[in-house]
Amino acid sequence: MYVRFPLSLRNVEDLLHERGIDVSHETVRFWWNRFGPMFAVEIRRNRVSRMRSYSNWQWHLDGVFVKINGETHYLWRAVDHEGEVLESYVTKRRDRKAALKFLRKSMKRCGKPEIIVTDKLRSYGAAMRVIGNDNRQETGRWLNNRAENSHLPFRRRERSMLRFRQMRCLQKFASVHS
Repeated sequence: MYVRFPLSLRNVEDLLHERGIDVSHETVRFWWNRFGPMFAVEIRRNRVSRMRSYSNWQWHLDGVFVKINGETHYLWRAVDHEGEVLESYVTKRRDRKAALKFLRKSMKRCGKPEIIVTDKLRSYGAAMRVIGNDNRQETGRWLNNRAENSHLPFRRRERSMLRFRQMRCLQKFASVHS
């Protein structure tokens, strides 16, 4: 339930207690740390096998600022034309090197798209020139709304968790819940 719905650990503990299962929130956290990544891998594997039969023609790339212990980090996200989150990656910087690493990682996992829609961040263009995809990039004022809307469930879930304390925890959260 914790992985599927935007509930806190204590909310899951209360729901299970109402059904006669007596566990603590620490047990739920342990289960999430142990089994959450395995569930995410299986879901992602099924999604990728379905996606290979369809055209992977348009990606939307965007990032969101996330604070971890008062320090600003950047969460990069790739969303396909249907709104499915393809890849998420956490960095401390928002430069060409980080954008290049994110693009290579997502293209290795999901293949090359025909069109990449981004906002007007210049590090996307610089990374695209290095890869050789600068002619596939589209930027516009409202073209990237699909990626912007994919941040809403993430922000809702982040508020219920009362923020993040480690970069590793944010990366695991973003990869499991996307």
